[in-house]
Amino acid sequence: MEFTKMQGIGNDYIYVDCFKEPVREPERAARFLSDRHFGVGSDGLILICPSDHADCRMEMYNADGSLGLMCGNGIRCVGKYAYDHGLVSPERREITVETAAGIKTLALQVEEGKVRQVTVDMGEGKLTSDLPETIHAAGREWSFVGIDVGNPHAVCWVENVECLDLAAIGPEFEFHPRFMPHRVNTEFIQILDRKNIRMRVWERGSGETWACGTGASASVLASVLSGYTEDCVRVFLRGGSLTIRLDRETGHLFMTGPAVEVFHGTVEIPPEPACAEGQLP
Repeated sequence: MEFTKMQGIGNDYIYVDCFKEPVREPERAARFLSDRHFGVGSDGLILICPSDHADCRMEMYNADGSLGLMCGNGIRCVGKYAYDHGLVSPERREITVETAAGIKTLALQVEEGKVRQVTVDMGEGKLTSDLPETIHAAGREWSFVGIDVGNPHAVCWVENVECLDLAAIGPEFEFHPRFMPHRVNTEFIQILDRKNIRMRVWERGSGETWACGTGASASVLASVLSGYTEDCVRVFLRGGSLTIRLDRETGHLFMTGPAVEVFHGTVEIPPEPACAEGQLP
């Protein structure tokens, strides 16, 4: 199987061009490919597929093989791949991508024949909690705002994001009864000023990642609704920064950030090992 490794500010995925070849058992392929010791290493698998309704369709799987609805950093890379690899005409500067969360419109910034940055119309975010709501997790009370931007998010504000033990705190949110059965992505936000925030994220099915585009969008909307920031905010994540803008007239969120192609390769997905009798799986 041919693949392309791509990343958006450190949120890295394995991409397969399904215009050329299908991927059988994508859930198992995602688990194998995402493994950073035995596979290629990534936050998940994204299939770029034909679509009857858009220029292409994005099918996204988390590192644990679970199906994702939307990925902000991932869809920017889909836009770059579609342009750079000729799935759309080189004259195009706007394309559409079908996702499980609806069709998204992407504006492409092209330099020297390659896409460098992409602005994604993320659509409207939906409030899914009180403003704010309180839950008990990881031994303390947390105030959060629930926002759905294609994926469910819980946005929490803290004084210092760098001091958090996300490996301990993240799963407590992901599997909290409040968010079951679908689980939740959790963003921990430090307000720097009214135009800048710092963020760390725990993503359901993948753990802490270096960036999350839907999470950054949800965090800005939650911060605007809570009166902490203005409508256009720069979000600093472990892998870099994104600009998120709320359009008051339409209610849509617009995310702008880079998309980078890392390398191409070929890989064979091994069969699942059979367990001998009496041997642990």
